[in-house]
Amino acid sequence: MMRRLGVSLYPDHSDFEEDKKYLELAAENGFSRIFMSMLEVTEGKEVVFKKFKQVIDFAKKLEFEVILDIAPAIFEALEISYDDLSFFSEVGADGIRLDLGFDGNKEALLSFNPYDLIIELNMSNDVAYLDNILTYEANKPFIYGCHNFYPQDGSALPLDFFIKCSERFKKHGLRTAAFITSQTAELGPWDINDGLPTVEMHRRLPIDVQAKHLFATGLIDDVIIGNAYATEEELVSLSQVNRYQVSLTVDLVADINEVEKNILFDNQHVRRGDITAQMVRSTEVRKKYKQEENPLHDNELVFQRGDIVIGNDTFGKYKNELQIVLEPHSDNRKNKVGQIRKEELILLDYIKPWSKFVFSQK
Repeated sequence: MMRRLGVSLYPDHSDFEEDKKYLELAAENGFSRIFMSMLEVTEGKEVVFKKFKQVIDFAKKLEFEVILDIAPAIFEALEISYDDLSFFSEVGADGIRLDLGFDGNKEALLSFNPYDLIIELNMSNDVAYLDNILTYEANKPFIYGCHNFYPQDGSALPLDFFIKCSERFKKHGLRTAAFITSQTAELGPWDINDGLPTVEMHRRLPIDVQAKHLFATGLIDDVIIGNAYATEEELVSLSQVNRYQVSLTVDLVADINEVEKNILFDNQHVRRGDITAQMVRSTEVRKKYKQEENPLHDNELVFQRGDIVIGNDTFGKYKNELQIVLEPHSDNRKNKVGQIRKEELILLDYIKPWSKFVFSQK
């Protein structure tokens, strides 16, 4: 399934002109879906329709997919029925996200709505909610899953719970989404905004690392910035994230040579299938560069987790093999060529047997 980037908008709290600028910038950087909150509308049906339609119409010109986040109170406030979703079709949305669920049968029926609206379900509960819906023969191509975000510091999901919830959806082959948070944006649905991540450990991480981590789990297809408006720098950094394999940012040592740079950056790395606990081994490069000399430098060290080392001229057949250190050890037959960005060490857990990975320079 193709992986995507998304942004969030809050038309009841934002300015239309600012929304337009934000969407244009996001589109330029490869973003293609929008989470649009409709949880806090306070005006009448006609005003709400006009306000949301102008934003959605503009978004559709930029080819965004738009999902509206709704709750039962919205149907009451706008005097519309779950049995008639024409309002959401006419406003231009591609789908609706059900912040609260029903009995399973209702969601299954909604997935057969005559407007082909996507029905997006809340993923942030480790219960058999989805299984129940699917037993009612739901229209699976029109079912998505999307986690919650959590504005209060300390209130987002722990990683292990997030994994369990996500696995419930991913095992059925559904499109899944989760939220990351800008470190500067201040706009969200409520008056508390300590950031809007799905996973608590992401709350203060650089935004690109959050996205890398979600993609690395293999459980999330769409990564959405929860708060608005992210900076241009943040949007650009996300546009450069590799969505399909782990890409590690490296701080290089001063004495790295050209051969080592080529080994590091100009190759597709693959972890050996017969793994070791001490390091990740990329062995094909040693064959490609076996004739290249690699003098000793930065080799009289205790290598630490996240260090990247390459076999030097004293390492025999293992010369020019690249390794990522997982456990501290010493071996003067290896040159340290760099270290992985501290915040990205969490990604090492996702380099499995036969995993593909690449490097980029900080």
